[in-house]
Amino acid sequence: MPQGERLAGLDRDGTSSARAPVVVGLGPVDPALVLPHLPENVVFVVEPSANDLAQADGAIVRAAYDVGRALLARMPNLRVVARTGVGVDRVDVEACAEGGIAVAVTPGSNSRAVAEGAFGMIASLVKRVGESNAFVASGRWGFEAVPVPGDLYGKTLAVLGYGRIGRIISGFGEAFGMRVIVHDPYVQSETHENVSLTDAAREADAITLHLPGGGGELLPIELLRSARPGLVLVNCARADLVDAETLRVALDEGVLGGVGLDVFAAEPVQGHPLAGDPRVLLSPHTTGLSEGAMVATFRMAAEAVTATLEGGSPAFAAQC
Repeated sequence: MPQGERLAGLDRDGTSSARAPVVVGLGPVDPALVLPHLPENVVFVVEPSANDLAQADGAIVRAAYDVGRALLARMPNLRVVARTGVGVDRVDVEACAEGGIAVAVTPGSNSRAVAEGAFGMIASLVKRVGESNAFVASGRWGFEAVPVPGDLYGKTLAVLGYGRIGRIISGFGEAFGMRVIVHDPYVQSETHENVSLTDAAREADAITLHLPGGGGELLPIELLRSARPGLVLVNCARADLVDAETLRVALDEGVLGGVGLDVFAAEPVQGHPLAGDPRVLLSPHTTGLSEGAMVATFRMAAEAVTATLEGGSPAFAAQC
């Protein structure tokens, strides 16, 4: 893209500005995925300097990047923050609203990727794929009892959270012949049995979490102890839904037979208490970052920036 000619834009007060609009990436943002969807002559800055931030009209922000009042004070021309994903816990939405800055999200762009990743963990844990691989690789085959895989068919999958991701993963469970039960405090399933959280924990052979966090631990050890022994639990939603120490205790007691985690209280994680346990799969918060999901997420974020810079509003805006 030629860097000499730029589009005229509007400052936040609506007055005309001859300079080219500047959009910055906060966190790793691939310009090849956003430039086709930004105004033709926009200046996109991958690694913004202090001066770039001061001039920025828009920002495409990755999930792990904090946008608070201190950063916003350094960006006086900012008109839109396009957050990849749907969570805005790291964005001060109230401060943005006070400054007339739109906050956009990208719902649905990675829903299938997260559902595939979560169900992939469930299947791998139930079938004991990791344990079987380690068993053969370590030379124990022929000398010790082999890990016996479990079954998906005929088992009960509890989907906690019935939004976009929950609906997709429910379909995956059905396709494998599983009984699917649903718990969501806000949404009722039209096609699956809706149950209480207590019943979900008691009846499930596998649980997958797809609810927002922030409300305290959803699955404390007392509730997990009511589950069938060997329960498989996968969390690709929010780390605070179930504490790592709770999972450690449940594994040690045999309440849980397998755990899959893609989210952690502090990221990147170092020295996680479940690391190295053969019954545990740990993923670096990447279930929603498949190749296709990344393309869709950055396209939606860039389109939100473009809509705002051209005088409109993002299609999906976060509210205070």
